Amino acid sequence: MAQLIDGKQLSDQVLQEVATEVQLLKGEYDIVPTLAVVLVGEDPASQVYVRNKVKRATEAGMGSIEHRLDAETSQTTLNELIDHLNNDPEVHGILVQLPLPSHLNEDEVIAHIHPAKDVDGFHPLNVGALASGRPSLVPCTPQGCMIMLRQVHPDLSGKNVVVVGRSNIVGKPMAALLLQANCTVTIAHSRTKNIELLCRNADIVVAAVGRSEFINADWIKPGATVIDVGINAIDVDGKRKLVGDVDFESVARIAGAITPVPGGVGPMTIACLLLNTTRAAKSQLA
Repeated sequence: MAQLIDGKQLSDQVLQEVATEVQLLKGEYDIVPTLAVVLVGEDPASQVYVRNKVKRATEAGMGSIEHRLDAETSQTTLNELIDHLNNDPEVHGILVQLPLPSHLNEDEVIAHIHPAKDVDGFHPLNVGALASGRPSLVPCTPQGCMIMLRQVHPDLSGKNVVVVGRSNIVGKPMAALLLQANCTVTIAHSRTKNIELLCRNADIVVAAVGRSEFINADWIKPGATVIDVGINAIDVDGKRKLVGDVDFESVARIAGAITPVPGGVGPMTIACLLLNTTRAAKSQLA
């Protein structure tokens, strides 16, 4: 069976580092790194995510501010709130929980957040900095995936990696981080031909396609490392079950290392969000 890459354990380590950094910032600069979270509407999954993020921030000794807005909130009202948070020196990180109600323009909202407070790493300036290899706030999920990968491969140089999925949130920034680590990277997507063959030749497969148990053991080279970013709710015997984009049971028998769902990438995403918030606070000291 494959080595299990425990995201819960790793996230606890990252959060301990964050808590230490928070205490240093309090002691040396008398500032409390503070995250402002904006939730528009009543999406149940988003409410759970926000609650977990705020809980973890509090546990790390950070400040947290919640703004819960009605689902009918206008673009102007949301932009005005972001302007207020951009200009508040006591707010160091801003996160607008996605997805937004359909009448709101997500791209406009992301671009409205000041790049120095964009702890999601989605602002075009941060995206451009990442693509060109300059320091920036990096999207949390790919950042967490890299920490997990380095548990198995301290030196990623020369590894052949296939990233399944080309989203702006995971696939593209994941590829950029892997390139910075000197990997050879292929991005596979819905139009890719012979996708199974590509994956079968990879040392590392990162699954971020949003399709439950899409990748099975036939796709994986024996001994390969598999990072499963997906989180999908399916019904099993009338009960709701969370599964990834990888058929865990079959792939775990052939892979060298694999992340579970749940308990894998998810906890790392939140930990890296808070890590980004402390980094943002430090960058704003000047």
